[in-house]
Amino acid sequence: MAALDIDRAEFLREDEIVIFARSVEKFFDEHAPPERVESWRRDGIVERSFWREAGEAGLLCLAVPEEYGGPGGDFRHEVVLMEAIARRQVSGFAAALHNAIVAPYILHYGSEQQKRRWIPKMASGEFIGAIAMTEPGAGSDLQGVRTTARLDGNQYVVNGQKTFISNGQLADLVIVVAKTDPAKGAKGTSLIVVETADAPGFKRGRNLDKVGMEAQDTSELFFDDVRVPTSNLLGAQEGLGFVQLMQQLPQERLTIGIGGVAVIEQALDDTIAYVKERKAFGQRLIDFQNTQFRLAECKTEATVARVFVDRLIGLHLEGKLDAATASMAKYWVSELENKIVDTCLQLFGGYGYMNEYPIARMFRDSRVQRIYGGANEIMKVLIARTL
Repeated sequence: MAALDIDRAEFLREDEIVIFARSVEKFFDEHAPPERVESWRRDGIVERSFWREAGEAGLLCLAVPEEYGGPGGDFRHEVVLMEAIARRQVSGFAAALHNAIVAPYILHYGSEQQKRRWIPKMASGEFIGAIAMTEPGAGSDLQGVRTTARLDGNQYVVNGQKTFISNGQLADLVIVVAKTDPAKGAKGTSLIVVETADAPGFKRGRNLDKVGMEAQDTSELFFDDVRVPTSNLLGAQEGLGFVQLMQQLPQERLTIGIGGVAVIEQALDDTIAYVKERKAFGQRLIDFQNTQFRLAECKTEATVARVFVDRLIGLHLEGKLDAATASMAKYWVSELENKIVDTCLQLFGGYGYMNEYPIARMFRDSRVQRIYGGANEIMKVLIARTL
């Protein structure tokens, strides 16, 4: 961040983390050059081989212990990867979902057998993970989930429809949020793992056409009497799903804030460089007071966001991040991201509206940050409950 020169928290400046960050940058230089990333946008999906390459480079399931096939890192390593993805706009590569959302459910709630069965495959890139929460009639309100998992002997019979599922076209392993006892509402919710390769009745719908995030495969998933062994239930018993979701959603929401700050910083870096070169009416854009004032406001807000999010990363590493504070990061940073990226696009003028310019892609990709992970309006409800 040469233009902004924002100091990072000390725990993110340790030698090990700095060295790892360099290795991540080198990986993307070699394996995700702009022309390859652009091909993913055209195809609407990141090729499976790239996931294997990331696995071979040790970039999958970064916080997973070595005994389960992971590199044995911690959440700081995930932060480094998420920020590199955001800065480079490799948005189709949903490693944050795979690493920091799906894998932790198995790591925290899975049996020893489940961990050894699934996590090594996720760490290698052989399995790509997804979590199926959202339904056509249930988005941020997870209590409204209608997908069911009926017990039949030693199997669950899963029926329902999910939508807006990231990694949906590629996923080999899907954690399905389902009602094992619909009469109990939230207390009847369970998390069940479906392996998609051999699951009669499982069907992928279309790869959804979105406003942004073109390279991210986002899909409808259908479950029509899909039979799953009872051993695929996450947790010691049925009905723990809602509690499990509530325990893991703070990390998911923090990851949205982390990516948002990285985009803000990259947008400002790109814009500051542009306005120092671009001329209008005989002078550089940076020499106009309007440009200076707008960017001064953006730099101030970016600095506040960086300090805030780094503080939350520290709290999370200490196991002290609560749901309401994570919701603050998700809602406030995503709103700020949209505001600053829009300001930066305006300073690019007509070129900012051209898809070949990174700022245009940031503009499109940033919009969903205010929706997924729980709509920002829901984040405010969660925060308001602490008043």
